[in-house]
Amino acid sequence: MEDTEESRADERTPPERGLLHMWQSAGPSAQLCPERVLLSRPVLQVSLGEHHGLLLTQGGQVYSFGELLWRDLSIPVSAPLLEISLLGRAVVRVAAGGFHCGALSEQGNVFMWGENTAGQCGLNERGADTSLTVSEPCPVTVVDSDAVPPAAVRVVDVALGREHSLALSDRNELWAWGSGCQLGLVTNTFPVWRPQKVEHLAGRHVVQVACGAYHSLALVRSLLPQNTQKASEKRQRGQSPHCPVTEVGEPFAADAGHYCPLGVELTEVTSHETSPVRRDRRRRLQPGDRTTPPVVNAPHLNETEDRPGAQPLPGWRTSKNPAFPDGAELQNLLQRLSGHSLEIGPGDTDSMSSYTSDDSCVSSTPSTDLLTSSYKEDSPIKSQSNNGVAAPCSSSAACLEEVRLSLAAEKPALRGPKSTSLTNINQKGKAAANRRRSLPGTPTRGSPRQRRCSAGRPSASCRSRAAALEAAGEGLPSLETEVWSWGRGSEGQLGHGDQLARLQPLCIKCLTGEEVIKVAAGSHHSLALTAHCQVYSWGSNMCGQLGHVNSPVTVPQQTELSEGLRVWDVSAGQSHSLLLADGDCVQPVLLYCGPQSEASSTQAEGSRKTQRSPNRAESYTVRPDLLPFCVEMGYISGVGSGGQSCAALADLNVMGFISAIHELASRERRFYCWLSSVGRLLLTPLRNRESASPSLGEPCTPLFFSLCESFVRLSLLIGQHATALSYFLHDVQGCDIASLPLLTHSDHVLDVYKEYCSSVGDFQVMGGFRSLHKLSLVCLGSQQTVLAHLCEPDQSAGGKADLVSLLYWPLQQLHQYGRMLLKLAACYDVLTTEYQSLDQGCSRYDSQSSALSRRKKEAATTSLFWSSHSGKTTEVLRLPQRRVVCESSNRSLTLQNAGRFSNHWFILFNDALVHTQFSTHHIYPLASLWVKPVTEDTSGLYAIKITCPEESFTLVASTPQEKSKWLWSLNQAVDRVLGGTGQGSSPGLTAMSRTASHTFCGEGRFKDAHYSGAWLSGRIHGRGTMKWPDGRTYSGNFKSGQEDGYGECLIPDKVLNKPDCYQGHWRDGKIHGFGKYKYASGEVYEGCFCDGQRHGYGMLSSGRMAKRSSSVFIGHWVHDKKTGYGVYDDITRGEKYMGLWSDEQRHGNAAVVTQCGLYYEGIFRDNKMCGPGLLVSDDDTALHGEFSEDWTVYGKGVLSLANGDCLEGQFSGEWTTGLKVVGTYTKPSGDEAEHKERNGLLRLGRYAVPAGQRWLCVFDECWSRLGCDSAGGGERAAAWDSIAVTIATARRQSPNLSRSQSKALECLECIPQHGEPVTTANYDSIRRYLIKACETPHHPLGWLVETLVTAYRMTYVGVGSNRRLLRLAVQEVLAYLTHFYRIVRFLFPGLPDDGGIIPDPPSSTTESRQNPDMPDQSGVVVLSSSSLLLPQLLPRLYPPLFTLYCLQEEQEDGRYWERMLQLNKQPDRPLLHFLGVPEKFWPVETSILGKTQQIVSSSKDACFVSAVETLQQISTAFTPSDKLLVIQKAFEELTQEVKPMLDDNFLWCMDDLLPLFIYVVIRARIRNLGAEVRLIEDLMDPNIQHGEMGLMFTTLQACYMQILQESAM
Repeated sequence: MEDTEESRADERTPPERGLLHMWQSAGPSAQLCPERVLLSRPVLQVSLGEHHGLLLTQGGQVYSFGELLWRDLSIPVSAPLLEISLLGRAVVRVAAGGFHCGALSEQGNVFMWGENTAGQCGLNERGADTSLTVSEPCPVTVVDSDAVPPAAVRVVDVALGREHSLALSDRNELWAWGSGCQLGLVTNTFPVWRPQKVEHLAGRHVVQVACGAYHSLALVRSLLPQNTQKASEKRQRGQSPHCPVTEVGEPFAADAGHYCPLGVELTEVTSHETSPVRRDRRRRLQPGDRTTPPVVNAPHLNETEDRPGAQPLPGWRTSKNPAFPDGAELQNLLQRLSGHSLEIGPGDTDSMSSYTSDDSCVSSTPSTDLLTSSYKEDSPIKSQSNNGVAAPCSSSAACLEEVRLSLAAEKPALRGPKSTSLTNINQKGKAAANRRRSLPGTPTRGSPRQRRCSAGRPSASCRSRAAALEAAGEGLPSLETEVWSWGRGSEGQLGHGDQLARLQPLCIKCLTGEEVIKVAAGSHHSLALTAHCQVYSWGSNMCGQLGHVNSPVTVPQQTELSEGLRVWDVSAGQSHSLLLADGDCVQPVLLYCGPQSEASSTQAEGSRKTQRSPNRAESYTVRPDLLPFCVEMGYISGVGSGGQSCAALADLNVMGFISAIHELASRERRFYCWLSSVGRLLLTPLRNRESASPSLGEPCTPLFFSLCESFVRLSLLIGQHATALSYFLHDVQGCDIASLPLLTHSDHVLDVYKEYCSSVGDFQVMGGFRSLHKLSLVCLGSQQTVLAHLCEPDQSAGGKADLVSLLYWPLQQLHQYGRMLLKLAACYDVLTTEYQSLDQGCSRYDSQSSALSRRKKEAATTSLFWSSHSGKTTEVLRLPQRRVVCESSNRSLTLQNAGRFSNHWFILFNDALVHTQFSTHHIYPLASLWVKPVTEDTSGLYAIKITCPEESFTLVASTPQEKSKWLWSLNQAVDRVLGGTGQGSSPGLTAMSRTASHTFCGEGRFKDAHYSGAWLSGRIHGRGTMKWPDGRTYSGNFKSGQEDGYGECLIPDKVLNKPDCYQGHWRDGKIHGFGKYKYASGEVYEGCFCDGQRHGYGMLSSGRMAKRSSSVFIGHWVHDKKTGYGVYDDITRGEKYMGLWSDEQRHGNAAVVTQCGLYYEGIFRDNKMCGPGLLVSDDDTALHGEFSEDWTVYGKGVLSLANGDCLEGQFSGEWTTGLKVVGTYTKPSGDEAEHKERNGLLRLGRYAVPAGQRWLCVFDECWSRLGCDSAGGGERAAAWDSIAVTIATARRQSPNLSRSQSKALECLECIPQHGEPVTTANYDSIRRYLIKACETPHHPLGWLVETLVTAYRMTYVGVGSNRRLLRLAVQEVLAYLTHFYRIVRFLFPGLPDDGGIIPDPPSSTTESRQNPDMPDQSGVVVLSSSSLLLPQLLPRLYPPLFTLYCLQEEQEDGRYWERMLQLNKQPDRPLLHFLGVPEKFWPVETSILGKTQQIVSSSKDACFVSAVETLQQISTAFTPSDKLLVIQKAFEELTQEVKPMLDDNFLWCMDDLLPLFIYVVIRARIRNLGAEVRLIEDLMDPNIQHGEMGLMFTTLQACYMQILQESAM
């Protein structure tokens, strides 16, 4: 009810958009008047079938009209029938086939209804077998079965024929269903009920599809050109370079008529195949119709693959050689085929017409009677029971008859070069060559998917060019298209130059490169519309529907159009064509091609009703005729044709919007045609002429070719834009104005115009038009007059074209764009987004138009300047991109303090300032030129100061006006060079800081070097790259003209042919700070530099190319020499030196270990052992004495053997070769030997460098990074500022940071509160900050931790894994903590001393005083360096440190492990009894996987499982505090397991606890328990030694000692 009221309201106010006009195709008769269809809603689309049609209105509603045979209805177009079942489906497109319908929803779903005798509705049969129609729209699902899993395909377009349907997916793939060869499928089973992919076009980009009665057309985007040589080889083999096949037979003859492109062979023919009787539903419902008796009985439908009993056709099989082998077999085939009789009923002119016009091809539809139902003409209902005679005729026989007729037509070609009836013999050579290339269009045994891969894979160069072009104009229609056709071709409607059928898609080669943008298919003819507004037509021309009388009609021929008509839409009906074109005015006009009726309107109407086939009309058009009534329709946006009907959709010009859109599109189409004519008549002939290069000269030839290329790009853009506007007009109601191509692709459009203007200007500046004009007179000759007609009145003089004005004329189109956008904006309210976008686009195009006009003027001025100042001296300054701004030939500008007779000429170009003095030129690039006005002083000079990278000078103007002029011109030119608009720049303020390139010429460090980067007031400042001629390269930061900051430098080494590479910090042009230097010799230094020398902490690694042995040194450097503490690892000799250095020599206290186990500590002088020292071998033999050389003893000494014996006296000789001894041998008692051994171990380390003096250079570098000159000698605020700068720089200059690293740096940028006292409330935040800082190497503290870890591992890994170094290693860790804690206390002065107490906050203290009864639950927090910093250091140092502990405790842990293995062999109860555990602690049962089990005497590992597993975690903890927590938790677990067996008031005593915990330790099986205990003992926090954890640790020690002393059971 509401819809009815709404419709009535709409009828009172008819729509202004989507007006529908209908009429019958009878030509421009005086009585002809189109019928205006009044509907309540605007019509978006109209689609016409044979005798019915569909309307799509606004809101997605679908209406049907005409003869709806599937419903036995006849609906007039004035009152169409609403398809109720499609309401709410959001239909966006409709299509009408011969006798069925289709609709497409916005979601990509397809709905089909109508006749389904050939499976064209894509639905399986429902109910009885005689139900061959679908009365209501039903969904048809398109499924891609090749996908895994199978996925539904989204359809974007549909096209319908008489017995087939095509669908275009959103992936531009084609799907087909129905019957007949027009499907293009690789199958011999019909009907095809389910949509199948057209594999022959797989991998290609299908743009549009169209369906004729029994043929199909597809508009396909062209592939990029492949290798020319390979393509020519394929053509010689008879293959198409676009679609290679797997198996192709060689053609036996060169003539195109000697092969059959059907690609099928005939085998046994069976004529007993029948199909269900077709219901006679195609009948006229109007009175007075002429009836036609039935002719033959229709054969039965063959069962399909989706129905039971599906069988393929037995009479066909694919062939890999489509040619017949010889003439004898051909004659036998013709004789076999002639035996089949075909009877035709009298008076069936429709069937006869269809037979002669469309049925001379092999039909692949077994279910269709090709004679009686080719045009869907059956007898009326009233004659179904009369005595109409019908002869049986199987579909197989009909197919064979078609083959016979086709071969009969081809038979004369075997005898000689005679022309067929529809083929021009003059075009035999070209057409035959094209047909030979189309051989792959036939079916093959190769997999279509294999062809897809090869067909869609162009070469790499082509892919790169295509990617660039597609990226530039993405979204615009492609003009590189091809037209493919397949199906029946009896009337030449396939366009391949013959009348043969094609079972699979085949490219129409003669249309390739014609820029086809739309195809349309009539019943028996085809149309193609190009971007040049030309129409090509081919196929049946019996009624003049092709619009020309050219022959042959089997190949596309251009339709003859009147001058000034530009076609932009086409449609094709049964025997007519309708063209929509631009005329002299903005309003489009209609052109008609087809039959004309001279009879009265009544007779004409009756004849149209009876005429149902394209019989040759008595009168028809020879060329397209104008339909005069189109002027009254309004602005037509689209046309449609079907059967004998025509339709047009028009819009009224509301507020000028429609006329503006049409005017814009019409101008663009006209402009593209003009560009095409200029390119065809002028540029292409000149470019292809061999004498073009000599005539134009060397400088102008490449510019001319560049001009031609930019012209081609501009022409391509305009063609794409014009096509896009034509598409926009077809759907002007549904499109948003914001999607107008001028708005969506404005950047691309402006870039193309800018490039084209530059190309023309460059050619003009170099004087190319003078030579080009002479060349055009010679080359074009008589076409000069034709070319002059292309010029505007002001572009030609004396009938000759002005080439400069002609090639500049396209720039005027930008102004037209702005004008049209402004006209469109006037149709909207000022506050709408549409108005804003249109107004903004108008401003952009007008601004660009003005800018290009200025460029045009500058080019003309520059050309005139070079003409008036020609000569060798100025010719060197003439460049294509260079434009003159101003010059001082009138002595308006001179150099300050110039001589009286000096001559100074200044020329300002758009890229440089040139100072000419006599015959010399000084060129100053504007990119590196700074202009500053000089304040007028008492001298009265009007001066301008010019600053360049290497010099500065002052210019003096003659008058204040000249000064202002030059100052403005200089600043404007500099601003343009730097990327500005060049307008409104303030004098003297133009880009003091900029990015530019410059090559230094003067003397100095940068002589002949090229710099590209940042500048500040004429000096290098910022980030840039400097390249020297000798190969040196620096890329990094500069400051005040010198390298300063982080940078990378390459210094070539000509001897080794490999460069030195440095990455790090610079200061004042020298390497200064932390960096990494890779030498060409293979050495790598990573550390600190000072004034270009290694100074401070650093690590030097020698590579394989080093002259000396491979080694690594890490330590302190002073002025490029090793001085101070350092570790030197001689990898070749297997020695590691850990001690003091002086001037590259070992000097001072040190310790040395070797790979054979020797340990030495003592004094070094002059790079050798000299003085007292201690040498210990691997078997504990120790020598304490005087050394004179390396490993050489000379003087007094004491030799202690491993068993405690002692030898004291005078020693001489080398340790490795033998010692001479003069002395006393002493053998002490047992207790004394043990005591001496202990004293010998305690004496280790007396000669080593104290731990507090090691690695001071590392801590000094950390202090330096905090901005302190010495340890603690700086300001705290400056230190935090340095940290903030370091973190910010790291975030800015490290683009490859991970997400976690970026987040950590972001957190560290927040400086914590460091000035206030530290309490228990804020201590945790400080601790968290230190944790993050130590994890980030960009933070000074993080760098310190990372460097200390590196130094520690370099010292105690490898050869350094000597158990004698354990004491040194432990002391070094403790020294780290001391120095580290000092730095932390400097940053956070509120922290207490080492071992101090952190107080509670004042608020909590006051609260506790106010409430004395409140229990104190907060414990005392004691802060030590180990508790705060050891968790950050020890996990990283743990591997080498624990290795030393394991080596030291190796013997005792070996004995301990032997005891462990013996004790763990015993079951639980015997072991508990042996250890003396009281029975009250013996568990009775245990829980395993949730089940309770009794513990028996044979049970093993079943007691105290939780405590055992907890204690095993001690090996996974790193710090002593973590290990102590594990021990504490193990005790707690043990207590929890014992509690159920005892009283609640139970307390442990050591007599009960020790044996029980020994059991837990034994079952825990900790491999290196001795090393674990020793590590905890050495590094445990002293504050917890005497607490609960200390007691538990003592218990673990006692267990370990007890196990060592335990005897075997």
